[in-house]
Amino acid sequence: MPTLNVASELYTADSVLIGRYFDEDRDPIPFDSISSDVINALIATEDIRFYKHHGVDFLGLASGIVSTLKGDQRGASTITQQLAKNLFKTRYSHSQGYLSKIPGLRILVTKYKEWMTAYKLESKYSKKEIITMYLNTVSFSNNAFGIKSASLRYFNKLPSQLNTNESALLVGMLKGTTIYNPIRNPKNALQRRNVVLSQMQKAGFLSSDEVAQLAQDSLKLDLGYHAKVDANDSYLRSAVYRWLDKWSQDNEIDINKAGLKIYTTIDSRMQKIAEEVVAKKMKELQRRLENTWSGTEPWRDKGGNVIPDFLENQARKLPIYQSLMQRFNNNEDSVFQELRKKKEMEVFTWDGMKKVNYSTMDSLKHYVMMLNTGMMAMNPYSGEIKVWVGGINHHFFKFDHVNQAKRQAGSTFKPFAYLAALESGMSPCDKFVDKPVKIEFMGKDGLETWEPKNADWSVSYQEMSLRHAMARSLNTITAQVTEVVGPEKVVEIAHKCGIESKLQAVPSVGLGPNDVSVYEMVKAYCTFMNAGKTTEPILVSKIVDQEGNIIASFETEHKQVISPENAWLMTYMLRGTIEEPRGTSQALWEWDLFRNNNQIGGKTGTSSDYVDAWYMGVTKDLVAGVWVGCDEQSIHFRNSASGEGSRTALPIFAMFMEEVYKHPELGVTFGKFPEPTVEIKKPYQCETPRHIYQPQEPDSTQVEEGEDLEIDPELQQNEETQEEEHTTQTQ
Repeated sequence: MPTLNVASELYTADSVLIGRYFDEDRDPIPFDSISSDVINALIATEDIRFYKHHGVDFLGLASGIVSTLKGDQRGASTITQQLAKNLFKTRYSHSQGYLSKIPGLRILVTKYKEWMTAYKLESKYSKKEIITMYLNTVSFSNNAFGIKSASLRYFNKLPSQLNTNESALLVGMLKGTTIYNPIRNPKNALQRRNVVLSQMQKAGFLSSDEVAQLAQDSLKLDLGYHAKVDANDSYLRSAVYRWLDKWSQDNEIDINKAGLKIYTTIDSRMQKIAEEVVAKKMKELQRRLENTWSGTEPWRDKGGNVIPDFLENQARKLPIYQSLMQRFNNNEDSVFQELRKKKEMEVFTWDGMKKVNYSTMDSLKHYVMMLNTGMMAMNPYSGEIKVWVGGINHHFFKFDHVNQAKRQAGSTFKPFAYLAALESGMSPCDKFVDKPVKIEFMGKDGLETWEPKNADWSVSYQEMSLRHAMARSLNTITAQVTEVVGPEKVVEIAHKCGIESKLQAVPSVGLGPNDVSVYEMVKAYCTFMNAGKTTEPILVSKIVDQEGNIIASFETEHKQVISPENAWLMTYMLRGTIEEPRGTSQALWEWDLFRNNNQIGGKTGTSSDYVDAWYMGVTKDLVAGVWVGCDEQSIHFRNSASGEGSRTALPIFAMFMEEVYKHPELGVTFGKFPEPTVEIKKPYQCETPRHIYQPQEPDSTQVEEGEDLEIDPELQQNEETQEEEHTTQTQ
């Protein structure tokens, strides 16, 4: 059987179709899955003697040659000849050979090749197989190749369900898929459909009364199918395509043409919950950001000053700018005059597409002001990625914020400093003093000094355990811990756990000045939950070919990188951000997350000037990471009350988990963290400072400890990163 270019289909783990990969959107089907009306319409219109000839109809040959000379590309070609042309491209110039260069011989060469190929097809395949192959190969425009793609695209139904009028419309398109396209040219399509109905009458498939009645019907298109599929999980489809890139190259398989069924590890129900939560929260956050800068320009430098010519510089990066520069002979004044002309357009908003009278500059301002997000959730043991939300809208923001974007991790990076301390022999109960810190280091300009500050710019001079210090995310103690173990050790530990990005081993490394991805952070936090073994994320579980054979399957890989004891202690310390007095994750108490002695650990993070907001959450069944921020980093929130991770990223995690816990069938349930797999020899049940009392559920006056990260001058030109300081509330 000749090989077709067949679209590959993408499924979730629970077998929900979420997209396709194709150069030609084609999905071949057998003869008995095609409506008899389609077969009858095709034979009546294209080849009435189909069942009587052997590939070439000599009775129609003379008239066919005349038609071809007049420019009718179909001429008197039989269905078999048209199949030969579609399969083997006999009419393409590169298939003509040198004889086609001789005047007058081109048509004869073409016809001869079609005849020979048609005879071979007829000798090898039955009439049913030939007509089935034909209907599976022809184009129906709008990138619909084959009868199944066409019937779904135009009528949202399978080919077996097509009625007479629908069949006639699709067959009628074959004479000219552009001129008879029912979407672009509905009047032409209607006329052509009625012509096919008349041909079916002449062939005896319909009576005159039936044709008269059918001809009165409208087109009755249903374009909902692909509009629905194409809008679903676009980031996910792109992520899977990237994830399979090496596999495709190694196996020399083009997934756009191979007709594969690709099964992801994504749970469609969990994915839907995540997308709905993101949409709800991001709509609120977008409104908050716009209110923050109402009446003022939001693009600011580190000193809070408006960046001059910001929009103009953004516009200079657009393709339309280059095009207009050529059009106006490099006269930039004329270019910007054109870019400031208002016109009717639609823009994306959280209330749906909105019709506006905007200029290109207005549109640019609208989109650079949009907050974006990235979210990933993963089983820490199997490596199966259950949720992948790459951004707010793939159509307008192609960049994937799960694994393509890298942003400052802020305080979500601190656990690696504390893990380095544990790996160096310390315990969660080892104590440091919250006091002023001055660290000298060799910078580009010689000896430099770094003095990290806490969020409120004060110190308590209190001695506290590592667990309590990490729970409150105190920069002074994190800096001391980093100095003791060494920045290089923190970088080494982070890389071991799964961070692959380049990390600079500067004194402030423990406070998160380096850029990382959500993907990396989730993978690294899974190492804590998986007894110190890395868990390689798996996005695709298996790939099935057109015959139903599994041609590839994927499982996670584990590598022991830290001791099981220290890994378990890290999960205990992450719980401290909720359980310890003034822990930075205590806002989670506002949601219904702690039934049945449920345990959750996590870490907030916020980078300089509230540019990047993070939350990393761990449960016994799932590890999730959330990032929120603008792609343009000069646009951000103005203060902790609106822009810190506990008020932006943390609620997304909390709302997601609250909803997931309502559906235990998803495999994520309330419960305690796993017991340690080894004996815990280090002390970990540390004494809480006596003068700090914290009930299990904090009252409305409880103030959460903040974090003020002062970046190393060597790395970030003395940028200052502030972390959470907010009031938690109970339900």
